[in-house]
Amino acid sequence: MNNKNTTAPTPSAARSRSQLIAIVVAAAIALAGIGLWVFQGSDGFVNTNMRNLDSWGIYIISFMWFVGLSAGGLIISSAPRVFGIAGFGGISKVAVWVSICCTVLAVSFVLVDLGGPLRVWHLFAYANMTSPLMWDIIVLTAYLIISVVYLWASLRVEAGKGSSKALRVLSAIALICAVLVHTVTAWIFGLLQAHELWYTALLGPWFVSSALVSGLALVLLVVIALRKTGYLVLEQENITKMIKLLGVFTAIDLYFFACDLLTAGFPGAAGAHTVGLLTQGPLAPFFWTEVVGGVFALCVAFLPRLRTTPLMVLAAALSVLGILCKRIQLLVGGFQVPNIDYPTVATGPALTDAGAGFAAMNPQLVYMPAPLEIGIVVGVLGLGAVLLLVGLRILPLKPKAENH
Repeated sequence: MNNKNTTAPTPSAARSRSQLIAIVVAAAIALAGIGLWVFQGSDGFVNTNMRNLDSWGIYIISFMWFVGLSAGGLIISSAPRVFGIAGFGGISKVAVWVSICCTVLAVSFVLVDLGGPLRVWHLFAYANMTSPLMWDIIVLTAYLIISVVYLWASLRVEAGKGSSKALRVLSAIALICAVLVHTVTAWIFGLLQAHELWYTALLGPWFVSSALVSGLALVLLVVIALRKTGYLVLEQENITKMIKLLGVFTAIDLYFFACDLLTAGFPGAAGAHTVGLLTQGPLAPFFWTEVVGGVFALCVAFLPRLRTTPLMVLAAALSVLGILCKRIQLLVGGFQVPNIDYPTVATGPALTDAGAGFAAMNPQLVYMPAPLEIGIVVGVLGLGAVLLLVGLRILPLKPKAENH
């Protein structure tokens, strides 16, 4: 009687196969998104729901969101080195790679919003150095380069080939650049006087605080997922430290929001109508999602019995979603209030709610993304998933003790 020896696949082999399948699926989504982008470019932005009255949409919302998401990885990796404090248990390289992937996606959304890659050279041929848009392009490019160099230097130091002192200096540069890129991104909106919700000196600090919330929450979700799959071995105390820090960042962000709302909505203030748009108008679903999600994250972070339960995953997810809602409020809200008396009537097959009644403040949102725009965004997300998964597969991102 012959017995056939059947060997079950090892956990690492099963994980590797799952990674390959995920990469293939993500690549297919990315290719579909590229196809939709080509279609968008064939006839122009008439295929989208953006018009002259609401010239920015989901692409710029996503750009702002991913610039913020990129902050968490770089900051929680560089800050402990700069200040000589304990880190989060060897997640530094994974966190920086997440940051790099998010920065690439932020740049991708800028390219999509330009309408075609052949227009990129216009940014440099006709550069206006007094424009915050140009400042942001310069700082974002520097930020991406520094992030890549920082990851490379971290890998060299771990391999015993680099200087720890030089890495600490680079950590300080990366930390400063991370704060600067989010401040300059905020100035793109905050220096425009003609739009409600945008023209405030608080926008710079507010963007930084929001970036800390969403960026740290994203890293927390990635780390928990990698620990679940066995990619990382991480003590619970490090997860607990991250969720506590998320609570601190969330409290600061909600404090800034409350200050801005009080200033704008105080009895007799000119911004009371704008506050009404947020709390009970067409932007209310996004406002309350952000506020309720933020309060929930605070409860999980500061109640010892909750921060070691699966609720911390929900808290992190709601934090990421809440900052997305904040970006929607900011961008759409800036177009919700008309800044001219008699706007031209938008025409075309994908007419938004603006139209001829825009000056009368239609109670509906002035902009909702077209299915084409949503499809392109999903395609870019697929690209991000490919980058993240390929990096986790081929780069030595595990702590040194875990690399085999």
